[in-house]
Amino acid sequence: MRSPHPENKGSNMMTTSTLQQKVVQHSPSQGPGRPDVWGIYEPDTGSIQYICADPATNKAALIDVVWNFDPKNYRFSTESMDQVMGLVHEHGLEVAWVLDTHPHADHIMASAHLKERTGACNAIGDKVGEITKIWAEIYNLPDAFDPVRDFDRLFADGETFQIGELEVRVKLSPGHTLGSVTYVCGDAAFTHDTLMQPDVGTSRADFPGGNTESLWDSIMEILTLPPETRLFVGHDYGTDSRNTPMWEATVAAHRADNKHVRDGTNREDWIKRRAARDASLPLPERILAALQINLRGGRLPPTEGDGHAYLKLPVNRF
Repeated sequence: MRSPHPENKGSNMMTTSTLQQKVVQHSPSQGPGRPDVWGIYEPDTGSIQYICADPATNKAALIDVVWNFDPKNYRFSTESMDQVMGLVHEHGLEVAWVLDTHPHADHIMASAHLKERTGACNAIGDKVGEITKIWAEIYNLPDAFDPVRDFDRLFADGETFQIGELEVRVKLSPGHTLGSVTYVCGDAAFTHDTLMQPDVGTSRADFPGGNTESLWDSIMEILTLPPETRLFVGHDYGTDSRNTPMWEATVAAHRADNKHVRDGTNREDWIKRRAARDASLPLPERILAALQINLRGGRLPPTEGDGHAYLKLPVNRF
């Protein structure tokens, strides 16, 4: 398995590592106003997909679900979204929302397919429009991307919506991208590519439109949530000493133990280290395909005269 955001590449992983398996974990509701959360690990990209459900009504949101993509053969498959939908049916849930936290660089979003399969509204943060302008120039595709066309809702910072009886608040959390959002639902927050697990640290901020200083500010705001808040991160690749994927830790755990941003960390020191680390990282291998699709809400470009879709890849831009 390759790490698309290679924050940590364990060199001593056992061949039986669960980092190579489709792990599912349930984080149960701890009372009224608090959601049930299922995390579904996607091993090819180290991505975590989420089901956030209201136990009172069985209404649910699907967050950051993957449309599987083979970058060697440029073929797509649906096993990850099928697995997520299997859990939805197993637990008698009704999908109310299909959500993404940002236009992903490491995997293809399943948003459009899940919208079609469930009839639910799909949504993302409203600053995706600014991200499309950056990438439309990189791809030289000035008219290709239209978030208003491809998403039912574009959430503004501070906007709220419902999953059954649960209120969800949208927090703009820029840095990894300029338009990343965190979804806060009761005692759960889906923090996308800001934080990694405490034993790994934080995520990169060097993609076009990303910003290290903004990422620090976003993380600090997330860590002001109540100490018992469950933070669900976007990726995990294990460590040299941990070969089981993990994606949940409380605000208190991050403030005490996150190796990059625990309490007492100096902002300028972190920014310097983060920028130096990012400068050493390669582009994720799926990024140039992924963003061209994700900025269409997970849709392929229109088919051409032969009935096939084609992607356009920029040369010598990175």
